[in-house]
Amino acid sequence: MEKAKVYFCKEITPESLEKIYNSLGVELKGNVGIKVSTGERGAKGYLKADLIKPLVDKLNGTIIECNTAYPGARNTAEDHMKVAEEHGFTKMGKGVEIMDANGEFKIPTPKNSKHLKYDLIGEGFKKYDSILNLAHGKGHAMGGFGANLKNQSIGIASRNGKAYIHSCGQTEDPDDCWSKKYEQEEFIESMAEAATAVADYLKENNKPIVYITVANAISVDCDCDANQGDPVIEDIGIFGSLDPVANDQAFIDAIWATHEEGTPDIQERIDTRCGRHITKYAESLGLGTTEYELITIE
Repeated sequence: MEKAKVYFCKEITPESLEKIYNSLGVELKGNVGIKVSTGERGAKGYLKADLIKPLVDKLNGTIIECNTAYPGARNTAEDHMKVAEEHGFTKMGKGVEIMDANGEFKIPTPKNSKHLKYDLIGEGFKKYDSILNLAHGKGHAMGGFGANLKNQSIGIASRNGKAYIHSCGQTEDPDDCWSKKYEQEEFIESMAEAATAVADYLKENNKPIVYITVANAISVDCDCDANQGDPVIEDIGIFGSLDPVANDQAFIDAIWATHEEGTPDIQERIDTRCGRHITKYAESLGLGTTEYELITIE
């Protein structure tokens, strides 16, 4: 497989975010869904409205999310919408849709999947003609790190679908999934299987998707953590690609290229959760490649 192109801009501004999008050469048309984590109430690192609003408005997109499997401020559609409003997401583009508010549907996982027999995603996902996977790059308590692959797996899965991924295919019950036993690599692989299922579904339905990760406010904790810690390394920049595996790999490589006081903290969070395994496993599923050419744009 030839190397994927990953575009990078060190500057993190609305203008550079738009430059990264334009560099990808795909015009998202029709009803555009923009998958962003709305962030748990109390979190600090989620992508802020003043950064992403100009691009969301340009695309006339809808911020799309699904409810959380864990108890919190976003595990029902009504509460989730309140948090999305508090965080400024309802006042851009076409607003916000909680995609599993009105149900869910199954899509097939790759035939060589080891854990998930299917992926369970929000019913509302069907209505979108094209997708921008707009991720915030940071650490994560369970996955090691979160970027495009997590945003496409856990992020697009319904509440029950999240439980199915978190239990590595053992249950769809959000109340039961946390008691299930599995090896950490199995959870990482389950996320990769779900992310691939979404990509395959979009491809089969001729719906384009592009991938952007904003690597700022990089804490060891995810935006789903109500007690998210402060950043441990400096902002890195914005990555964009048509390949989510390459884009996640570029983000990880950029973290490993930092030599700051907090670098060992984020590296420890990622490696103690087998986080880097996700790109290699996703590559084995055919989702993309870990080999990339980094193209810097001003």
